[in-house]
Amino acid sequence: MRSEMFGATRKGKFFAFVKSNYLPANYSFDLRLSGLSVDLGVLKFGVFLPFYAFPKDQREPFNLIRNTVLECETLGYHSVWLDDHLMQDYWPILEPWTTLSALSSITSKIRLGTMVSCIMHRNPMLLAKMSASIDVVSNGRLEFGVGAGIGRTEHAAYGFDFFKPTVRIERLVESLEVIKRLWTHDKSNFQGKYYSLKDAVCEPKPVQKPYPPIIVGGSGEMLLRKATAPFADRLDFGFLPTIELYRKKLEILEKKCGMIGRSFGEIEKSCWPGGQVLIAETEGQLREKIAQKNVLALREEEFKQVNLAGTPAQIREKLQVYLDLGVSCFMLYFADLPRVEGLRLFAESVMDPIRGG
Repeated sequence: MRSEMFGATRKGKFFAFVKSNYLPANYSFDLRLSGLSVDLGVLKFGVFLPFYAFPKDQREPFNLIRNTVLECETLGYHSVWLDDHLMQDYWPILEPWTTLSALSSITSKIRLGTMVSCIMHRNPMLLAKMSASIDVVSNGRLEFGVGAGIGRTEHAAYGFDFFKPTVRIERLVESLEVIKRLWTHDKSNFQGKYYSLKDAVCEPKPVQKPYPPIIVGGSGEMLLRKATAPFADRLDFGFLPTIELYRKKLEILEKKCGMIGRSFGEIEKSCWPGGQVLIAETEGQLREKIAQKNVLALREEEFKQVNLAGTPAQIREKLQVYLDLGVSCFMLYFADLPRVEGLRLFAESVMDPIRGG
């Protein structure tokens, strides 16, 4: 859902989607192996780089992605994340796993993730091999984000089955089981409803132990119960427009963890503090930026309700609300990409001060 929502931003539909789906009509606007795969004590800022962050008429898509990723690494961001889409009209979209492999060879510190890899696009056993290989070639920098899949049109166009949500979630659960087995067992056997392994060997194993962080994308109750609670090292609900809704999802996931005997505290809390990030040094500059991105001509306060828009001090104050809930990973989509001024100002005036840099 995340990519559909954010992609609609470029088409002038994002805020309408939020209002119609989330806000009131009268609104004025085997369990994990022992050991943790994420460091719960480190504050992280990840940059989301979806295909629509870059111009549709671009002729060198990889160069734009490369330059942005290198800038993010220089500025000290924790991670960069690519979405997993096959097509959107005639937009030039690079396949994320091959792109991450290329990025791993030109970076050395920044972590590389999928937000999120669609389980229906690839055989999960092959995905286990691909992801293990990227963790090796990147020297242990993979963030394994995965979801049940969206986008009926692109599935149909590429000849992939697009099952009902319950079946896609069941397939995701089995996929996570076989992937973990291949990552951690010398020889793997498994017989499920959809997938099977017979004396399967995955070598080399991922560098990270016990395995790369698993991030399960989505916020539906069935997915939280069957996939996030038993498998996720970090949760990712996607963008939620209010802190109240975010708290509610945390409560639901905590209950799901309790049902299977897993400690809720083992799962790192991540959030999207706004649909887009718009940051400016002064109120006047911020109003100018909002005017450029406010495609539905919303009132300024309505725009700020669904976006992380403000001066550095205002944004630090907004993030503190999530920090108080124990959030340690913030996912950010900068509205002014591929320009990097927003990335730089956020790093210098928000990220570094909050992290004590």
